[in-house]
Amino acid sequence: MPTAIAVTGADLVLPPTDPQTPPAAVLPGPETRPLDAAVAELRALTERHGHAIVVCPEWAPPATARRLHAVRSLLESDRIAIVRTALPPLGTAVLVRQLRQLSVCEFSPGVLATAARLLAHYVYAGAVLGSVARLDHVPVGLGSHLKGWLPGAHFAVLAGPEPRLVRLGSGGSGAGPAETLPGPAFTTDLVLARGQLTTDWPTADLAPAWRVRAVQEAALPESSPRWWGTGKLVEFAAYLPDLPVLHQLVSSVRRETCHWCRMELIGDRCGFCAAPLPTADPAPATR
Repeated sequence: MPTAIAVTGADLVLPPTDPQTPPAAVLPGPETRPLDAAVAELRALTERHGHAIVVCPEWAPPATARRLHAVRSLLESDRIAIVRTALPPLGTAVLVRQLRQLSVCEFSPGVLATAARLLAHYVYAGAVLGSVARLDHVPVGLGSHLKGWLPGAHFAVLAGPEPRLVRLGSGGSGAGPAETLPGPAFTTDLVLARGQLTTDWPTADLAPAWRVRAVQEAALPESSPRWWGTGKLVEFAAYLPDLPVLHQLVSSVRRETCHWCRMELIGDRCGFCAAPLPTADPAPATR
């Protein structure tokens, strides 16, 4: 069985891109599931799959993260990784789907858990917003917040990997040649999720500028209006769609062994026990 990929909300599960992509397990929040039921659910998941990687966004309610850590402690299990990400909701859903794709490959659970940080750098996540007055997750200037109250103003916002905000024309038309969102330098697909904003800017302007290969539409994640500060939005995310490319990207990174739990990892921190790689001792001074 492949390593289980779990999420903290059903809105973070996108449809699979191919028949081989396994589903994600949805772990209900503490407000809907008692602690003993949550323990039994995660125990069954790890017994069935061997290991479980739970993607918990950094913007999830604090009670959700506390519940996950409590369950892992009660199980006394070293087979559960809790992966945090700062990506917005649709970008998080894309990352979860990529982990689901990779879970059927030969990667060990430790490599898979730590691949999330690497893959997040290749997700270009943003939105077209009707207002930025309540946008808290992306740094914008006071002037943009004030302009966000103007009627008819639309903004294109990139949350990552490089935060950027540009004001579009009335009705969401182009921002002009001097104002663009920095796009990926590699082939991507684009997924859109429409809220209560009518604009064709993502398909008419952004997709050609970023030279995306294909555009798909998905349901707007339930958490998106809260994350972006408005329900008047169209959320988008450009991403690496092909499994061979994802596989090559993860395979190209040097693997290490965690000195604490002995899990494999890529990067500088274990995905299961969170122990950092020990720093190399400085060379002794020579006389």
